[in-house]
Amino acid sequence: MKKNILSLTVALLVLMLIIGLTAVAPAAQRDLSRSPLASERANAPKPSNPGKLRIIAFGAHPDDCEIKAGGVAAMWAAQGHHVKFVSTTNGDIGHWKMAGGQLAKRRTKEVQQAAKILGIETQVLDNHDGELMPTLENRKTIVRLIREWKADIVLSHRTNDYHPDHRYTGVLVQDAAFMVICPFFCPDVPHLSKNPVFLYFTDRFQKPNPFEPDIVVAVDNVIDRKLNALVELESQFVEGCVSGHEGLIPKNEAERAASHRRVRDRFRRRFEATADKYRANLIELYGQKKGKKVKCAEAFELCEYGRRPSAAELKKLFPFFKN
Repeated sequence: MKKNILSLTVALLVLMLIIGLTAVAPAAQRDLSRSPLASERANAPKPSNPGKLRIIAFGAHPDDCEIKAGGVAAMWAAQGHHVKFVSTTNGDIGHWKMAGGQLAKRRTKEVQQAAKILGIETQVLDNHDGELMPTLENRKTIVRLIREWKADIVLSHRTNDYHPDHRYTGVLVQDAAFMVICPFFCPDVPHLSKNPVFLYFTDRFQKPNPFEPDIVVAVDNVIDRKLNALVELESQFVEGCVSGHEGLIPKNEAERAASHRRVRDRFRRRFEATADKYRANLIELYGQKKGKKVKCAEAFELCEYGRRPSAAELKKLFPFFKN
């Protein structure tokens, strides 16, 4: 009798232990689901086209990536590589007339249209324009996004820029450059086994150190597509951003077409100036004959915090230099 009671007691204890473990597991899963990116991870498309590059670019506002890397993004996408643009703020004060949620929704819609033209994905984070800070929470968000994209290449601003959002986006991306490979930092998202190559967008700032390109890419073949994407950002480039006025808003389709032509011409000259400024780099990368003929270009500088590729590997990551 005593043996039967003892056996029954042991069985009950084992059953209680199993029930307890079963109850704990969903709770742990619920804790992980509290991540602000959990729902996006659940809905994210599964990786396709194995063997293709995966590139993610972080701009401070819904227009920065499109200006700085829209050309290479379109070229990568045309070759079947995976490209994503992320704006770290929603741009909700970047206009002279409207602000808040209305503007944030408008700017998100604009970059979504631009992304369709470029053939890429895009995402706008819900941080207020002008208020981005290099916090631990924001660092974790950047790390998660890089990991979820399984990035080979990460692009962003340098940290000595005129706009605080640009600077702090650069700081956040730099701070992610090592953390993306640390298994116990943001353990809810699998860490990367290899550090991506991190690069900076071009800029004109000289202090404390000027931009020095490690790679300059001709974008002549996609310049019209890039310009088509940029004119979709009407709140910024047609209506004048924070320095605009009522007279810039097109009153009919003829005025809108004229405004788009002005925007395209202005940006074309800007990208032509990039090619002229870094003509020596273009000749070195493309050869004398082709390098001299390049009209429009984009330039990027390696960040020393990420993986440091050789010149040959860098050209493979930017596979646009074949004769």
